[in-house]
Amino acid sequence: MTGQKRVGAKCSGWGAALAALLVSSPAAAHDPIFGLGPHVLYKGGVEVAPEVHLDKKGDEQETELGLELVYGITGDWAAGIELPYAWKEEGPDSADGAGDVSLFTKYRFWRHDTLGAQESAAVLLKVKTDTGDENATPALGTGTTDTILGLAYGYESLKWYRWGSLRYRRNGENDAGLRRGDKVLLDLVGGWRPTPPSYYEPDTVWLLELNGEYGKRAELNGAELSNTGGTEWFLSPGIFWTKRNFAVKAGVQIPIANDLNGNQEKTDYRAKLVLEWHL
Repeated sequence: MTGQKRVGAKCSGWGAALAALLVSSPAAAHDPIFGLGPHVLYKGGVEVAPEVHLDKKGDEQETELGLELVYGITGDWAAGIELPYAWKEEGPDSADGAGDVSLFTKYRFWRHDTLGAQESAAVLLKVKTDTGDENATPALGTGTTDTILGLAYGYESLKWYRWGSLRYRRNGENDAGLRRGDKVLLDLVGGWRPTPPSYYEPDTVWLLELNGEYGKRAELNGAELSNTGGTEWFLSPGIFWTKRNFAVKAGVQIPIANDLNGNQEKTDYRAKLVLEWHL
């Protein structure tokens, strides 16, 4: 009987240790690749994340190299900036240069820890500034200031993950009177860790996301444009690999359904690669 108690105590100790690791280690905190998650940095923490985005739609192709910098203001509040540089091709035309800079902040307003698991929720505010060259061919900027509001929920355990998020993007109007349609983005994500995490060993989580986008029709001087707006759905497999304070996130968005208004090019694919350091 004593031996059984010792074994039980030992297992309980390992569970508690892994739970503490999950909620305290910077490398153990995860967010989806394409969706929005509730993760924030620890107080005083700095995140440096170079990113590569690929987007192919008909004869339009965009490659964007970005740098995301984030600072942990408190244990529940972070703020950051995204600095993009893009290469665009559209038919015979091509252009490259700095894109629209974005500023954002995220606040985690709820967190619940249990043995080996954590649930949390956060809100996001992002402002995309009018800093890219909208007169390039093709344009490198939108010529507008856009605002994104988001709400995210996440559950992380030693083996399973799940996230859900909803975002609303309010687009501005450019000097020519064109206003791209507002967008609603819905993300449902599941994750699976094949082996228990250890701070001293690499940690792998496999992800599968369902990403939905609904866009309103664009307007030109108040009149709706017929060949704009509609709905697209993507199934997005990915991987989140971490070792201590370094992480690699990679995934691809595969279109599975769409209902676009009028005559529009459908998305062929999107892909994303992120290298992330927590300092």
